[in-house]
Amino acid sequence: MKLQINNLTKTYSNGVKALDNLNLEIGTGMFGLLGPNGAGKSSLMRTIATLQKPDSGSIVFDGIDILNNQMELRKVLGYLPQEFGVYPNMSAESLLDYFARLKGISLQKERDAIVKEVLEVTNLYDVRKKYVSGYSGGMKQRFGIAQLLLNNPKLIIVDEPTAGLDPAERHRFLNVLREIGTNNTVIFSTHIVDDVKELCNEMAILNGGKILTQNTPKGAAESLMGKIWTKAITREELEQNENQFNVISSNYNDDNTLNIKVYSDEKPSESFVICQPQLEDVYFVALKSDQ
Repeated sequence: MKLQINNLTKTYSNGVKALDNLNLEIGTGMFGLLGPNGAGKSSLMRTIATLQKPDSGSIVFDGIDILNNQMELRKVLGYLPQEFGVYPNMSAESLLDYFARLKGISLQKERDAIVKEVLEVTNLYDVRKKYVSGYSGGMKQRFGIAQLLLNNPKLIIVDEPTAGLDPAERHRFLNVLREIGTNNTVIFSTHIVDDVKELCNEMAILNGGKILTQNTPKGAAESLMGKIWTKAITREELEQNENQFNVISSNYNDDNTLNIKVYSDEKPSESFVICQPQLEDVYFVALKSDQ
């Protein structure tokens, strides 16, 4: 299974170019689409999910021409948007049964079996009788995964799913995604670097509607080997260092000094030491190079 995106362009009526001649190829497994807010991630997700049409370009998944055959794609698509609503006075079990009817599963026996299965996969079986509107943020996101699994999708799109979750809920949610990501094509859109690092076997960084880089998380970090340098400075020295060196990030230490990281092919000055590149360094280098 492969998703092939070629020359995809989308400009909104207010003049914002959300997708800029974008090209991307995604295979089976968890694919992380990493980028800041406003990078074009949701525009790309919505376009792949057939919720909006691009101005030009093509998208093909597993032989299906998505832009010209939307209904065929929707049969094998599971989609979890950034925000979704639920009916206030329905239990998870009843609501999933209703969604299963909408997805064309007409036999009660079949619906019972698939609803039980998706509740177990998402660790919601014990709270299946509770109203979904009373669920915590993490439980609602897992319910979102449960509903998209009802039609056994081959292509799964999740858009910024961990934003706003506490650490424990985020961990549970990522475990659910990890479980379903092995045999499907899963596109996971996020601005949280650690989500991609923990979960994805391949990734791309998107900004300004363009793909800046595509790699494995490990390969991306290794590509910066010998090019990331660090030193501790005072807060007052930050501006001077930013003017002098290619500073990609800075973090506070316990003593209120700053650790800065610099991207450079050679040692920037004697005060710097080499450091092991991390995925967040790749992210910052890509965004800074795009400015």
